[in-house]
Amino acid sequence: MKSNLSLIHRLLRRLLPLTPYMNHRIRDTKGSVVKGTRISSHTFIDHPEHLTLGRMVYIGHFNVIEASHGIEIEEGSQITTHCVLTTHSSHRSMRIYGPSYAGSEMLGYVTGSIHVGKYSFIGPHSTLMPGTKLGKGTLVQAYSYVKGDFPDFAVIGGNPAKIIGDTRELDEPFLLQHPELKLHYESWTSK
Repeated sequence: MKSNLSLIHRLLRRLLPLTPYMNHRIRDTKGSVVKGTRISSHTFIDHPEHLTLGRMVYIGHFNVIEASHGIEIEEGSQITTHCVLTTHSSHRSMRIYGPSYAGSEMLGYVTGSIHVGKYSFIGPHSTLMPGTKLGKGTLVQAYSYVKGDFPDFAVIGGNPAKIIGDTRELDEPFLLQHPELKLHYESWTSK
């Protein structure tokens, strides 16, 4: 049965190339498959050679990942839909120089890497700007404009994004209801 479904999916992808699907065999820069990592067929990745992905990363549909100055997305993190992660920004230098604008060598052209810590979640329609660092367990609310350093377990949101909570406080009531999950939770939160 599994092979029949696989054949059906392959046929549908050929017949309906505009239909998004999840790529399950994502390879790192050395050619090894990254265990459990999935990326949508409808996510654009610019400069994939500068993108580092941990295992079990999920990057959903209709995202733009511009990694020219380095992006690291650690284990278990999720980028939902319609998100932009960009490691350069030219809007200021373009306005300042006008018709004399000539690219990345101009003053005001901003570059910087992006780091997304383990088990973080980036909500739909969010933008991560150059030089952003998210600690582990971070939750970015939908429609957030994120720039800067944020600590582990931060709940951030807004435009510009600010810390508005702590994910451990969100998780506590759930863990009290399901104490059998506490060991799983502590296996990564306490490190």
